[in-house]
Amino acid sequence: SFLAPLTNPPPSLQIHPRPKMARYASPLLLFAFAFCGFAHGFSVTMKADVPSSSVSRRAILSSGAAALATCSVVALPQKALAGPEVYNLPSGIKYANLKMPDNPKKAVAPQQGDIVAIEFTGYLSNGQIFDRTHAEGTKNALLFKLGSTVVIPGLNEMVANMVVGQKVQAIIPPSKAFGDEGICLENGECLVKPGSTLVYDVTLKKSSIPPP
Repeated sequence: SFLAPLTNPPPSLQIHPRPKMARYASPLLLFAFAFCGFAHGFSVTMKADVPSSSVSRRAILSSGAAALATCSVVALPQKALAGPEVYNLPSGIKYANLKMPDNPKKAVAPQQGDIVAIEFTGYLSNGQIFDRTHAEGTKNALLFKLGSTVVIPGLNEMVANMVVGQKVQAIIPPSKAFGDEGICLENGECLVKPGSTLVYDVTLKKSSIPPP
């Protein structure tokens, strides 16, 4: 099983304090439009039609929640939903490129068994951060062997489809995340509820062949 014992969770599963509200907007909107917009053949947007300075944090959150609640009823104009292209992996993972290396054709693509270094932030579907490799004022990459059980299967698969220097935002279905078990304590409190779809911002920093 890829679920680590909760009695001694690895750094990638440590519980972090609830972040400031400003960190909620982007993943929630990507999550909303990926599942709503695509039902109508639209692409994802992470842009607002008005200057960001005039949009309150509460308004951004409300718009994302509203999109989730009404996506099956309202089809927005395609112009309003124009945005980054979203790709679909066979397993059901959806992702959009947030950043690409200067020369993607010469960028290093990791292979199974390589040692990779990533930076990531994991969000619940409501935009709340539940896991990350860095906190305010610090920056740490997670090192692991690609294909190992150190991370969830969805992260393994996403990284295997990236190149060094690339940053993506990925929507990972429950089957590639924590499944029907979630991450729950003995008292019933859950950091990640069973059956949760997760959103990750992932940057592939390095990839190297493991020593013999």
